[in-house]
Amino acid sequence: MTDTEFVETGAITGTKDKNYNLTWFLQSCLENALRLQTYIADAEASGDTQLVELFTKAQANSQKGAELAKPLLASRLVREE
Repeated sequence: MTDTEFVETGAITGTKDKNYNLTWFLQSCLENALRLQTYIADAEASGDTQLVELFTKAQANSQKGAELAKPLLASRLVREE
């Protein structure tokens, strides 16, 4: 397959690729936010305020991504495009 070819895998997964990708993105954002909580705690325990700040900002971005994806996914689950 070349870079310009596209194969829809929805027949295999039962979900159109664009909706599967959205579902994956939401799950990844939520998992990342949870994982970063551990990293924040580790950084706090070691007194590394730079890492606390970095991981806290990254966690907020992951939470924001999840919040943006949830209503979009919900609307697509109601009606399959």
